[in-house]
Amino acid sequence: MNTGTEATIARTVLIHGPISRSALAVRLGLSPASLTRLTKPSVDRGILIELDDVVDGVGRPSRPLDVSRSMGTFLGVKLTGDDAHVVLTDVRAQLLGEVVVPLTSHDPSAVVAAVVSGRDRLSPAVAPLAGIGISIGGQTDDGTAVWAPFLGWESVPIGALVAEATGIPVRVENDILALAEAERWFGVGRGLDGFAVITIGAGVGYGLIAHGEVIRTPDAGVGLGGHIPLEPHGPLCQEGHRGCSQAMLTSGSIAAQASAALQRPVTYDEVLDLAAAGDPAASAVVDASARALGRLIALSANLTLHADIVLAGEGMRLFALAEDVVRAAIVEGRDPRASAVRLHVDEGGFTAWARGAAAVAIQDAFDRL
Repeated sequence: MNTGTEATIARTVLIHGPISRSALAVRLGLSPASLTRLTKPSVDRGILIELDDVVDGVGRPSRPLDVSRSMGTFLGVKLTGDDAHVVLTDVRAQLLGEVVVPLTSHDPSAVVAAVVSGRDRLSPAVAPLAGIGISIGGQTDDGTAVWAPFLGWESVPIGALVAEATGIPVRVENDILALAEAERWFGVGRGLDGFAVITIGAGVGYGLIAHGEVIRTPDAGVGLGGHIPLEPHGPLCQEGHRGCSQAMLTSGSIAAQASAALQRPVTYDEVLDLAAAGDPAASAVVDASARALGRLIALSANLTLHADIVLAGEGMRLFALAEDVVRAAIVEGRDPRASAVRLHVDEGGFTAWARGAAAVAIQDAFDRL
């Protein structure tokens, strides 16, 4: 049996199903006979199921294929410096429940306890837990948090620790790569051959999908998208770069700029509230950040030659508030003959981050199958 092709069929049904055999055969370039032969093992094992007959466009009945929900549920955990954002999903990363567990400490044992607490509070009632995904800002490698600045970690085997505590397979991934995988398989980027993912919040994240695959390099978890120069007269970031994306777009920097202008401390959400109410100081900060976001989007489209951009992250309310400013800056940064940039906004915030962690756990489950 061609197990590689069988795995490709199962993944395609997962992403695009329920799907008729004829549509699946066309998508994969297989003959109907070959498709029937290659899907039979997955149907026999209960990975794929046949749904009730439906009538296709030419009046012929067909039995669409879908992925069995009995494959289990999945836990996705996004770790920040303050909390473990935990979601429970089905096999298509659809949300079944979520909970936020505060981190009492950055000690690995305390973080493992938070993950276990989240699992217990979201104990699946429909199907057993089949996998856990953990996403972290920083560099990861084979279950280890090689460098996680928000947690102060270096070389922490968090995957093995959580697997030992739960008895469940664990996948550890950089958070932007996990989110990019979720957008590629299950989110707003599904069906797109190539696109970029830009996230704003506590940091600035950048991911790239080309030819239907997430680009992975040793530098993917370093956060290089955070230091792209966007405003020559902007504030300094912590690394001393003036007007870079981190200085212009992170929630902490935006709050600090507005606090200095208002001469009182304000949070990121308070800055946006004040700007929405017409406060001139807050509006100036928000508009400058919105222009910087538009420049970053235009740069991404110009350099990657991909006009589709997914926007996500817990700070995406900035785009909702100043969308006109962002779009104007995109146009300014593009050749008038270039394709119009197509923005796909994921407003899930921390839920989207955690769902990304669940998505890589789902991918691992299919790899094991």
